[in-house]
Amino acid sequence: MILVAGATGSLGRKIVDRLLDRGDPVLALVRPASRYASLEQAGAGVIFGDLTDRDSLDRACQGVTTVIATASVSKTGGDTLERVDLQGNQHLIAAAQAAGVRQFIFVSTRNASVDSPAPLFRAKAAAERALRESPMGWTILQPGGFMDVWFPMFIERPAFAGQPVTLVGESRRRHAFVAEQDVAAFAVAALDHPAARHASIVIGGPEAVTFKDVVREYEQAAGRSVPVRSVAPGDPIPGVPEAVSRMAAGLETFDSLIPMEETSRRYGIVLTTVHDFVRARLAASPDAPA
Repeated sequence: MILVAGATGSLGRKIVDRLLDRGDPVLALVRPASRYASLEQAGAGVIFGDLTDRDSLDRACQGVTTVIATASVSKTGGDTLERVDLQGNQHLIAAAQAAGVRQFIFVSTRNASVDSPAPLFRAKAAAERALRESPMGWTILQPGGFMDVWFPMFIERPAFAGQPVTLVGESRRRHAFVAEQDVAAFAVAALDHPAARHASIVIGGPEAVTFKDVVREYEQAAGRSVPVRSVAPGDPIPGVPEAVSRMAAGLETFDSLIPMEETSRRYGIVLTTVHDFVRARLAASPDAPA
């Protein structure tokens, strides 16, 4: 039995669907108030639990052979990063270990570091350390920025509303943004691949692009221009939380180039290009400009 923590999230649901497509028995860890009916309809089992409640995690891990953890603090809930990403993930690791779980796959971030100025990245690093110190077989996935998060927030939201896209500075820095569906593919591939045991896998997209490059992809896909404005690093970005504006400013201080040829070949995963991702997004969105 495979327990997926964070199954109602965007990435977690993609992992659940891939597991079900393979015929794996899946148990989704969900909160009672969450929207989980579609998981049951798809064929997943459901068990109620909460990363902030260790007892519920002990119950959820009984009879489980593998845990895949994607959960993070909700953007809309009342939980805190400390209770979920820091303490909660460590509670889940401890519960899995106590229940005799053999394999634990943890979705972290490429930026995880105990020295990071960002609390989220420090919390992910603490969970990574706890997992490495456990006796379980473990795999840590360290993806770069998600196309599914950054592109809708910074480009689709204003562009679909007829507003200019706001970028930081001259937008010269290049980043290997990765599609969530590819991270889900790595999570599932790690179940059976011997190279994934006791391994940290850095995951990026097949190319490194600037935000200006991404805007051009949207322009070409939509067949219309997208106005762009710039703000100085540290200045607020309209419609974006302050913390995310700071992260966007940080992205303009370095390039994140992730060579993926060997990694994608080893795990048999064809990575999604920005070109293909953007066209799929526009085709699926009723709000996309005609």
